[in-house]
Amino acid sequence: MTAIPPLSQLSPVEQKFVLHWGEMGTRWGINRTEAQIHALLMLSPKPLPAEQIQETLGVARSNVSTSLRELQNWGVIKLVHLPGDRRDHFECLKDVWEMFRIVLHERKKREMDPTLALLRECVQESSHSSTPGGYTEQRLRELQNFFETISGWYQQAHALPPDAVGKVARMGDKALKLLGLKI
Repeated sequence: MTAIPPLSQLSPVEQKFVLHWGEMGTRWGINRTEAQIHALLMLSPKPLPAEQIQETLGVARSNVSTSLRELQNWGVIKLVHLPGDRRDHFECLKDVWEMFRIVLHERKKREMDPTLALLRECVQESSHSSTPGGYTEQRLRELQNFFETISGWYQQAHALPPDAVGKVARMGDKALKLLGLKI
C-alpha cells in the first residue's frame, strides 16, 4: 500500500487555502498545524475524525491531538459524535461572525487584559513614586486610556448578537457619514 501524499485528497483551491491559513496562523502567533486543521475543518462539509485530519495534512498524530485540544479550548471547533461511529469527530463553527467574536474574545483575554492590568499597576506605582509625573507616567496613562477605551468598545461590540456585528461592520461609510466623518 502506498501512502497518499499530504493534502492530495484536497482540491487545488482547498490546498491553497489550508496552506495559506497555516502560514497566516504563524504570523498571528498560532501554531501552523492548528491553523491548518482549523482551515481544513472550515472547508469540510462534514465532521472529520482525527485520523483523517492526520492523513490529509500529513502530520503526526500527537500534533493533531494537541492542536485539536487547543482549538477546542479556543472554542472555534467542537467535538461531535456520529451515529454508528465510535470515533471522535470534529467540526468548525459554521457562523464566521461568531467565530470572529470568539477569536477576538480569546485574544482580548490572553493579550489585552493582562496588558491593561499591568498598565494600571504601573500607573498606580508611578503615581506613588518619589518622582511623580514625568514623561514615563504620562505615556503609561495614555496607553492605559487607549487600552481602556478599546476594552470598553469591545465590551459593547461583544454584547451584540453575531448578525448585528456583521451588519455594523458592513455599514462602513454609512456609519462614518452618520458621525459626520470622512476618510
